[in-house]
Amino acid sequence: MYLFTSESVSEGHPDKVADQISDAILDDFLRQDPASHVACETFVSTGLVVVGGEVTSHDAYVDIQGIARRTIERIGYTKGEYCFSADSCAVISALHEQSADIARGVNKEEKDEQGAGDQGMMFGYACSETEEYMPLPLALSHITLMELAKIRREEPSPMPYLRPDAKSQFTIEYNDDHTPNRIHTIVLSTQHDEGVDQQRIRKDVENILLPRVKARISKENASLFHEDLTLHVNPTGNFVIGGPHGDTGLTGRKIIVDTYGGRGAHGGGAFSGKDPSKVDRSAAYAARYIAKNMVAAGVAREMLVQISYAIGVAKPVSIFVNTYGTSAVPFSDGDIALKINELFDLRPAAIIRKFELTNPIYEPTAAYGHMGRDPYRKEVELTRDGNIVRKEVQFFGWELLDSVELCRKAFSL
Repeated sequence: MYLFTSESVSEGHPDKVADQISDAILDDFLRQDPASHVACETFVSTGLVVVGGEVTSHDAYVDIQGIARRTIERIGYTKGEYCFSADSCAVISALHEQSADIARGVNKEEKDEQGAGDQGMMFGYACSETEEYMPLPLALSHITLMELAKIRREEPSPMPYLRPDAKSQFTIEYNDDHTPNRIHTIVLSTQHDEGVDQQRIRKDVENILLPRVKARISKENASLFHEDLTLHVNPTGNFVIGGPHGDTGLTGRKIIVDTYGGRGAHGGGAFSGKDPSKVDRSAAYAARYIAKNMVAAGVAREMLVQISYAIGVAKPVSIFVNTYGTSAVPFSDGDIALKINELFDLRPAAIIRKFELTNPIYEPTAAYGHMGRDPYRKEVELTRDGNIVRKEVQFFGWELLDSVELCRKAFSL
């Protein structure tokens, strides 16, 4: 037996507030100019939002202040007692033009030969622990906070004292064969109004929140909730001061929450605020897509895929695969990597085209994880040649299982 833990943070966590503002700004640039190159960083603190970074865009006018305030309002910071409110916070913009040296490597006459926006390595991971092919501790952590946010927004809310900031953490006890045995410990810290009895919050978590979490997951994983699990709710005893007033927030500071909760590996690059020419984002999505489709096809029960790039060069420098000894095919991990290189076009332009990444699809990714989400199509408004047009676009396209048969055929499964 061994224990493994992952955490998640809510949309009201200060770092996630920053991520969501950055991605909302990115979306508005792409809404007006799909060729926009954006690297947008946000800093939030008591009563303050600072937006900085590099942008190159043609004919796009983005209301930075308006977008920041709309995002903060949607999250739920709308009251003066939070000391961070959509109506009253200061918003400062320090965006400037993208480096010409970077642009020279990315922009090519032949679009398919578009170079990577930077060097680096990106990882994708998938496993068979959940229906989403995600690690169980992280999946449960995300679902818990998604349900908590739904409860907060209900009218009337069964937990009317909730405020936007929250964190969750699940520790899973695993068998030696790496299968989940039971939920060992749950930690939930949720911001709340002044004067709320902590015992009431604990009872509401036990009687309202956790039953909703169990209802959202498979019966097999719901059975892992045992009466003897350890539950910590607001273990400091009080959580009134939170959000950007309680702690500063920065874009890109929750990269493990955004990906796999510490399972697999991480190349170090953040996602939010970056347009898809940055392989930190687009290639990480592609690596997740490959790993998920491979596991769903039965190639292995668990798979890590690494892709690396050189700045300005289209084709990957290397592809690496680790199946952790769970492979179900007569191929070495190195041979599986070679097969992936044959099956999937991992040039940045091909990745962008495959997942429709020049559309304004990023704000929903900026809370509750970029991976393991349900893919969907939705109509959005775009500005083209000065006119408003409506177009149906794909969200979370890297979560689609549309290459399963391709993988099965390649490995004779």
